[in-house]
Amino acid sequence: MTTSQEELLPGTRRALLHRIAVAQAEGRTPSLVAAVVRDGKAVWHGSRTSVDGHAPDENVQYRIGSITKTFTAVLVLRLRDEGLLDLGDALEKHLPGTGAGEATIAELLAHTGGLAAESPGPWWERTPGSLRPELADVLGEQPFLHPAGRRHHYSNPGYTLLGALVEELRGAPWEDVLRREILEPLGLSRTSAQPRVPHAGGWAVHPWADVMLPEPAEDLGRMAPAGQLWSTSGDLARFAAFLAKGDDRVLSAESVREMRTPAAPAEAADVVDGVTYGLGLQIQRRDRRLLVGHSGSLPGFLANLVISVEDDVAAVVLANCTSGPLLSAVGADLVRIVAEAEPRIPEPWRPLREADPSVVELAGQWYWGTYAFVLRVTADGLLSLGPLAGNGRGSRFRANGDGSWTGLEGYYAGELLRPVRRPDGAVSHLDLGSFVFTRQPYEEGAPVPGGVDPEGWRGIS
Repeated sequence: MTTSQEELLPGTRRALLHRIAVAQAEGRTPSLVAAVVRDGKAVWHGSRTSVDGHAPDENVQYRIGSITKTFTAVLVLRLRDEGLLDLGDALEKHLPGTGAGEATIAELLAHTGGLAAESPGPWWERTPGSLRPELADVLGEQPFLHPAGRRHHYSNPGYTLLGALVEELRGAPWEDVLRREILEPLGLSRTSAQPRVPHAGGWAVHPWADVMLPEPAEDLGRMAPAGQLWSTSGDLARFAAFLAKGDDRVLSAESVREMRTPAAPAEAADVVDGVTYGLGLQIQRRDRRLLVGHSGSLPGFLANLVISVEDDVAAVVLANCTSGPLLSAVGADLVRIVAEAEPRIPEPWRPLREADPSVVELAGQWYWGTYAFVLRVTADGLLSLGPLAGNGRGSRFRANGDGSWTGLEGYYAGELLRPVRRPDGAVSHLDLGSFVFTRQPYEEGAPVPGGVDPEGWRGIS
């Protein structure tokens, strides 16, 4: 018997509503709207508001601040996938004369380019973009605060440079490229650089009194690729589904997986907190879950998008206040509520349609010295090597078509796995980047280290 997974259970829906109700009330925000995505589809929307009869729905726009950076990162990865640039290229190769061209494109994506966090001059979030018409106005006379590539230092000007790179290589404004290459293919019709009705107004709530004042909504100009966009919980739910699984019309599953992979050296405090950064995506460990996504803020607005790929659950939370509820915690809680109340139901196990005997022959137990490992043939045609028990080095391996396999992650990423055969064709051992894996510990006749001692295994005399 199968059960429909389209709808959440009533208890789960009530728990989600309770969480956002507490966030809106204790965070003192005029309104808050949220969505939950499971299996690539929005399965829940909820909202709370201070105005009776005017609760926002999934089509009401809010400013999303730095979630805009993730959209910009997708555009850059598209350029890479088309062969127009390499992430290791210095910016100067494609966008000369900025004064910050020694930083690579990958470093800018990961906020490791060494650039300042903010633009010099008046606070760019609260002043018109017309005050910074050129890149030189965004970067200032000394754009670098740190050596490029040495540390993670969040940089808004860095994403302005990436937006300018997109414009240079596409020969069109960033906003037009965004609409043509991401928004239209993914059906994000309610995401735009300028607000469209219905949209929320941004508010500042007094920290010590229940009164408010409206916040201005400035056009960020050159800084737009770092934080300009307005969007809805409905559109961001669809964007979250894309970031989890990819869409070949925009970016492949492999490339979005690359975006979700840590790319920045972590500070000591980041190691303790379990946070790092990929290529346009924040990564954190919370409630024993690996979460990816991005947060955002601009005067009058807060935003958060978070995904647990393993649980296949994502959440979006938007609010119209300058400060208030910690939306990253709210989003993580929404994911946790669904993942724990309604755990992901795995697909039925099915045997492989075809099996290569020379590959199946590799499956089973192997030893590196006295360390026991197991090699499995996975349903997606990969090999998976990992410790038989406990923690240790492990990786999946992709076939190269010549009998060898290349590691995809961890210590063995990029390393070559070669089954070495005897003259009769039987497998003698595995060579993994010069490490020898044998069917028995220190197997006699195997190379390096072979049987080690001619007297063999022994007890204590």
